[in-house]
Amino acid sequence: MTKPSLLHVVKSVIAAAIGVQSDKNREVDFKHGSLPMYLAIGLVATLLFIFVVAKIASLATGL
Repeated sequence: MTKPSLLHVVKSVIAAAIGVQSDKNREVDFKHGSLPMYLAIGLVATLLFIFVVAKIASLATGL
């Protein structure tokens, strides 16, 4: 198998974050994936999540 695509990495990171990652995808990630790519996508996804939650909270409180 070739290196996972960027879309596969994004889907995999999101699935793992919400706890629905399949064993098949996890196996592909560990065997063929690049750790720096998963870390970078995970960091971006985490920062985006924090930003969205903070924005929703500020809109809800009227600040």
